[in-house]
Amino acid sequence: MEENWKFDHVGLVVRDMDEVIEYYQFLGTVTFQPEVTLESTVFTGLKVYGKTPATKFKIKARWPNKIGSLTFELFEPVEGESLWKEFLDSKGEGVVTLAFIVDDLDKEKAKLVEKGIPVILSGVAPDGNTLAYFDTRKVGGVVIELYELAK
Repeated sequence: MEENWKFDHVGLVVRDMDEVIEYYQFLGTVTFQPEVTLESTVFTGLKVYGKTPATKFKIKARWPNKIGSLTFELFEPVEGESLWKEFLDSKGEGVVTLAFIVDDLDKEKAKLVEKGIPVILSGVAPDGNTLAYFDTRKVGGVVIELYELAK
């Protein structure tokens, strides 16, 4: 990975968020933040493979409160076609993304695109963070997510 990429979290896609939460809580004293439903319409400038998506998607997301030094996100596709639904349908539950914080997303995006790595999804999240998901599934089966924190 690039020297200036700071590892942030692992993204897991699941079929049933409630079942997964219950299981992790059964394993130990893990608590989770409240569930968030993200719709494609809440992202500014959303592009999927460089185009404005023709249809909407909706996903549920949950973040655990700290588990040691590991941070992960849980995603459950709810409706529409999305990166998360595509992954779940083709591979099943598991690690879908490795996420890194970068200082200059445009610069890092240009480097990856120049290397032939396509951008799957990009835009500005409701919290103001700018993000891009890159199709690095060819080797290792996971997607790289880069995001720049809101100023």
